[in-house]
Amino acid sequence: MAKPRIGVVGIPGKWSTEALADAIEAQTGFRLVIDMADVNAQLDTGDLYYHDWKLTQLDALVVKKISQVYSPDVLDRLEMLRMLERAGVRVFSPVESMIRLINRLSCTVSLHNAGIPIPETRVTESLASATSAVWDFESAVFKPLFSTKARGMTLIDTHDGPVRMQEEIEAFSAENPVMYIQKKLHLPGQDLGMVFLGGEYQGTYARVGRAGAWNTTILSGGHYANYDASDELVALATRAQAIFNLDFTTVDVAETEQGPVVFEVSAFGGFHGALKGIGIDAAARYAAYILKEIDK
Repeated sequence: MAKPRIGVVGIPGKWSTEALADAIEAQTGFRLVIDMADVNAQLDTGDLYYHDWKLTQLDALVVKKISQVYSPDVLDRLEMLRMLERAGVRVFSPVESMIRLINRLSCTVSLHNAGIPIPETRVTESLASATSAVWDFESAVFKPLFSTKARGMTLIDTHDGPVRMQEEIEAFSAENPVMYIQKKLHLPGQDLGMVFLGGEYQGTYARVGRAGAWNTTILSGGHYANYDASDELVALATRAQAIFNLDFTTVDVAETEQGPVVFEVSAFGGFHGALKGIGIDAAARYAAYILKEIDK
């Protein structure tokens, strides 16, 4: 019986993309890394092509990374993949699930509506309302609706003074007309990435911030560490990820003095943190899971 042909959407040459392609190739003998920038959707025939590959002839496709930089254009790339689902090609995770998570506000509203605890958040296009939010929060993080790994985030503090505050808010608004504003939380020097595969909890890693940095991202000098999550945290993260019906994801959680909160649920999940923080080969586990799913 022929082994399945599974394509990997990602960024060619990037570690996580290649790691997943390696894991799938090891289990199937087939390797195809797909850069969405070179995909051609032909709606008149219902086919998608990547160079000479007719993607509707694949047995499955897994999305590790849809773009190097998040933007509204990413939604268009995902819409193209809906053609594969219509043609009967299984996409991991379901396209509709991923679409709901690309926009930060869509994710946050879904968490809020499900009763998941989140940081205090304001969303507005009004400069006056944004200014009021900073005064209310004292220290606020302004986040682009489309970004990952804290890119484009701006910390605005009342200690900067009203003139500087207003300048920073106006500068952020010029690039981000819809302003997503969260109260800066006092974290214990770290936040958590809780890994799920097929809805099943795999483990938790901590992102430990560099001394003096206001966020814990690796881009800002943080590092990964293992973390033994409590049953309470696992239950919370399990509830959060279940909203979105994802095949593989990471739930970003923080422990605060007021209790745990969920920052976001990732559309694609992270391999680096799982490997370096927990010692889990998420790529190999994901590949095995995909093969099991398409064999049902």
